[in-house]
Amino acid sequence: MTKTIRDESTASAYWGAVNTFCALQDVHVIADAPVGCYNLVGAAVMDYTDAIPYLENFTPTSLTEKEIASSGSSESVISVIEKLGDTEKQMILVSSAESEMIGSDHEKMLQHRYPDIRFFASNSLGSNEWQGRDRALAWLYENFDDTKPAEIEPGAVSIIGPSYGCFNSPSDLAELKRLIIGCGASIKHVYPFESNLHDISGLKNSEVIVVMYKEYGKTLADLLGRPVLQAPFGLGETEQFIKNLGSLTGNQAQAKAFFIEEKHTTLQPLWDLWRGPQSEWFPTIRFGVAADRTYAEGLAKFLGKEMGMQCLFSHDSAETDNNELREELSTTQPQFMFGRIVDKIYLAELDAKTRFIPAGFPGPIVRRALGTPFMGHSGAVYIIQEIVNALYDTLFTFLPITKKSMDDSLPARKILWTKEANALLKTIVAKAPFISQISFGRELKKKAETLATKQGKDTVTPDLLQMLK
Repeated sequence: MTKTIRDESTASAYWGAVNTFCALQDVHVIADAPVGCYNLVGAAVMDYTDAIPYLENFTPTSLTEKEIASSGSSESVISVIEKLGDTEKQMILVSSAESEMIGSDHEKMLQHRYPDIRFFASNSLGSNEWQGRDRALAWLYENFDDTKPAEIEPGAVSIIGPSYGCFNSPSDLAELKRLIIGCGASIKHVYPFESNLHDISGLKNSEVIVVMYKEYGKTLADLLGRPVLQAPFGLGETEQFIKNLGSLTGNQAQAKAFFIEEKHTTLQPLWDLWRGPQSEWFPTIRFGVAADRTYAEGLAKFLGKEMGMQCLFSHDSAETDNNELREELSTTQPQFMFGRIVDKIYLAELDAKTRFIPAGFPGPIVRRALGTPFMGHSGAVYIIQEIVNALYDTLFTFLPITKKSMDDSLPARKILWTKEANALLKTIVAKAPFISQISFGRELKKKAETLATKQGKDTVTPDLLQMLK
């Protein structure tokens, strides 16, 4: 039986390839895609996910039913190439799911007519966006590396990964650069973002390569033949990252001094929060994560293992079954949910008391400011700050604020509760986030007694509570 995919949050390899190639300043992408489809990549989705401007280095072939049903897309590709004319940018033709379905393969045509233009078969029908990004980066190296022997520059570090459509990329990149420079190293390239196409030849001259995301970039890093470090998340990983980078670049003393300084500066707010009365809440906090693998694993490790909070679940959004996740939220509601817009919708459907914190795309959320990192030491402080502020906000709901409503006109009367109703109330309340259980239980009890009064009853029974669920 075919399995229905609910609220798919990972795009195809076509999207991943376009978001990777278009991040290069001297590349122009031609998308062999139908009318309208390219808008999702070229404008709408990016605008709604991270305020990325319209891509000026992107042109579609705008396939119609005629090309898809009979003639094929070669003529459309040729027409677009001729209209673009001579350009200093490297043109890359990328296939879409639709062009792949009709068997469009322009490799031979381009070699014959336009040998300077390259064709990238995105495998949009078989791969997701992270696999597409990973293949695109490796393909760029295989096609545009100068093949010269590496000439290692002492202390030079290159970062692989940042591109369009990655959650929180600008801020996490800024934190990663801060850590690298603090260790006494220098930034050679940030690829593909902040780079030109042929900068890929210079990556192998770096003393160390840092891969920013776990989802992709490792294939290219391995091809370069240089020591590779993974961008850190939380306290332990960041400490080890600083030590390893110092050792690999010969800057052990500066890296050690930088780490000591970090504990007295960047991390000081974290220690203050840990020693303060807020820390008593940390063991009671139950949280869940549904995000890209980098953030799902990073948040689970930092908040769960390092800060002692209770991780109910941590899902890689590229693999998770959203039907099962929705059911999981209905039975066990976390106090904090780090996720995507679909997770926020599930919580709203359940009228959950969970506090939602954006941690992945898709979602109408902008993450362009440099002061909202999740990675590194600054990320650890920012995340804990957000959680503590949300806890204070939750406590605000405990204030005895009197609200005038139509229910106030109902006559005051003593409402009894059956033993079974009380037991059910405790079961329902136990599923709510710990810190909000008191207010949630009080609110649910009031609703049940109000309903009983409206129905002319003097006792709350389990069936009345079931009506409120």
